[in-house]
Amino acid sequence: MTKGYRSVCGRPLFVVLAVCLGLTGLAQTPRSPAVIWHDRGDARALDLVGGPGGKAHEPGNVLTFIEESDGGTSPKFEVEDEHGVRWKVKLGEEAKSETAATRLLWAAGYVVDEDYYRQQIRVTGLPRLARGQEFVSAGDNVTGARLERQGGGGGEESTTWSWYENPFVGTREFNALKVMMALVNNWDLKDVNNRVSDTADGGGQYGITDLGATFGRTGNVITRSKSVSKDYADTKFIAKVTATHVDFVMQSRPIFPFVFHLPAYRERTRMQDIVKGIPIADARWIADRLGRLSAEQIRDAFRASGFSPADIEVYTQVVVARIRALQDLSPQVSHSF
Repeated sequence: MTKGYRSVCGRPLFVVLAVCLGLTGLAQTPRSPAVIWHDRGDARALDLVGGPGGKAHEPGNVLTFIEESDGGTSPKFEVEDEHGVRWKVKLGEEAKSETAATRLLWAAGYVVDEDYYRQQIRVTGLPRLARGQEFVSAGDNVTGARLERQGGGGGEESTTWSWYENPFVGTREFNALKVMMALVNNWDLKDVNNRVSDTADGGGQYGITDLGATFGRTGNVITRSKSVSKDYADTKFIAKVTATHVDFVMQSRPIFPFVFHLPAYRERTRMQDIVKGIPIADARWIADRLGRLSAEQIRDAFRASGFSPADIEVYTQVVVARIRALQDLSPQVSHSF
């Protein structure tokens, strides 16, 4: 009786102990740290035509309409290609600038969307769009489209993150991301444009998901622009250099009537400070990495984005000049660029 009791009851007890020990082991398994920057290796080997997704992830040629999106300022809708991959199509002035910005940010080491620009796409089942119908002809031909790959980013869920409170505040990599925002003239630094995605190993990927408000002029709702090479070239880059820090130019404060809409006024005014007080050492660190890119690679980023040959040259010259200005930063001399 006693022997039987031990044989029957001992086994469940052993199983319970094993499970508990196993759970304890799992609980002690370290989670991967959150990440905001990746070492891309030899910058000279990076393909800025394919960008973060590379040629292997390019959209298919047979696109079927899924649904229209009413979010944001640009016309958008979703499609699915012949491989079963979903893409978000963005139309308008942000399509080119966002595609180029993702490539430069990715080359610098940051997490961005897989974006591709197509001068023209054909979408089966395309209805009349509530927004962006002016880019449609012959019923299903769409011009000037940025296609953003949906899913496959390594995470199941994502949330927004703040420029002011995140795990990387004060780090070299985070400060360098601010430098990149100034370099591409991103005047729309709202938290809603920042996403952190959970990964399978428990870490978080911190990235920028909307880079459309770039390569134009920073400013208020009247003066700012996107994808305008002349405005980008005419914009001042560095505002001030002290013994240890550098301030970049960011004009975002609304015009006077918006003072009465205090939340928006405060948010836009605060954005201007994001690119101020950057340690010179951190600015020069990212400049060193960018400086390894050739002018031809930088041209590729703009070629892949559908810009005209003239615009490509303007953008390339300005980006190269800004990288050199960062490399030339000196803590001994106060100056502007």
